[in-house]
Amino acid sequence: MNRSWLAALVLMFSASLAWGEEDEMLGFIIDDTISHIGHDFYYSFSERLRATSPMDFNLVVRERPSARWGSLVTVEFQQRLVYRRFLPPNTVELKDEAYEAADLVRAQIVRRKLEALLQDTTDLERDEL
Repeated sequence: MNRSWLAALVLMFSASLAWGEEDEMLGFIIDDTISHIGHDFYYSFSERLRATSPMDFNLVVRERPSARWGSLVTVEFQQRLVYRRFLPPNTVELKDEAYEAADLVRAQIVRRKLEALLQDTTDLERDEL
């Protein structure tokens, strides 16, 4: 009985080492919008992003509505802001705005991933930088 417990422990430990960073679930776009304009933006944004790029990352779309100025929409990638824009309350071309935002965000993510790959980390780990 003691050997089977030890074997199970070793198997679990080796499986956790093999997974490493791969155990994170990817492909989510979190909707943290409030108003009708925010929900429409999120729907068009996520539709365009899923159609044009592989979803090997997670995003959060946030909105702060204001009756006077419209809605401040932001998109975050790895807890960092990659897109920010005010949408006026009477936005007619919302789908075009969302498609443009998706293209910009995709370009930002590609740029950040490339920078992370080219970053010199010989004496520090990536999370220490």
